Amino acid sequence: MPLQHPSLEELLSSARVVALPMRVKFRGILERETLLLHGPLGWGEFGAFPEYGDAEASRWLASAIEAGWHGFPAPVRTSIPVNATVPAVAAERVPEILARFGRVDAVKVKVAERGRTLDDDTSRVAAVRAALPEAAIRVDANGGWDIPAAVAALTRLADAGLEYAEQPVAEIDGLAEVRRRLRAAGVPVLIAADESVRKEEDPLKVARAGAADLLVVKVAPLGGVRRALELVAQAGMPAVVSSALDTSVGIRAGLALAATLPELPYACGLGTVSLLAADVVAEPLVADDGAIALRDVVADEGLLEEYAAPAERREWWLARLRRAYALLPAPA
Repeated sequence: MPLQHPSLEELLSSARVVALPMRVKFRGILERETLLLHGPLGWGEFGAFPEYGDAEASRWLASAIEAGWHGFPAPVRTSIPVNATVPAVAAERVPEILARFGRVDAVKVKVAERGRTLDDDTSRVAAVRAALPEAAIRVDANGGWDIPAAVAALTRLADAGLEYAEQPVAEIDGLAEVRRRLRAAGVPVLIAADESVRKEEDPLKVARAGAADLLVVKVAPLGGVRRALELVAQAGMPAVVSSALDTSVGIRAGLALAATLPELPYACGLGTVSLLAADVVAEPLVADDGAIALRDVVADEGLLEEYAAPAERREWWLARLRRAYALLPAPA
């Protein structure tokens, strides 16, 4: 029997909106707002960033519904390797940031952020390499460079021994050109596509264009674990599972995807709960010895109340939930 969405009334009756403080500015914010839903199979997270339109947000809602009402596919592994994440901080703050993650074998470093220079990025990456000489380092530009700047920056940053560069430029054609130029110059940096997968109407376009060596997949923006699994299978490319600054509820969905993929060649970007100063579960999903064990989580009533968003923000999220529900794709 095909899966069915719960009614809008059922979603609204279970909705809880929270505003969680962060340890460091990330994506330009110091507070993470998100909406949590409680279904018969558990908790789901609807946390599309406020600037996203309703059609895009509807995929995040579909993911939350999958978690709470449809459940996840059966896993093939129960321990998920994860990377640390270093925001675009000054180099001297790198040891402090890394200390929150414990032992890790891979680190993602944010680069190309507005207000920061290539010298800043180089110093930050060098500080990570100095702290973790053997770790795999990947950088994430979030499409912040143009083609010449990306080629120049990655040629320079390659000296640190990069595992790959995530979304160095915004457009798919640009990714393909950066990849071509780096190869022609003998610069050994792989290209990963993130926004070119999750924000495109056709997420397989990047694979057909030969614009990347691997895909970064995030459960919520792609509409759930089942849809993400289908995308990876159709693309026929290696995949890295990453998060969208989720609470442990959202991270649980990311872990479900990572646990279900037939192959998991790279450490996942699912350790971002460590960037939050508070969570909605009593025992957050954080890394232990470089990995997170697969387990279910339950939102804690005391924490939901402590970090409840102000009334006007709750109403904003509920109105958004109503609009997104009207645009929901059919269940996968």
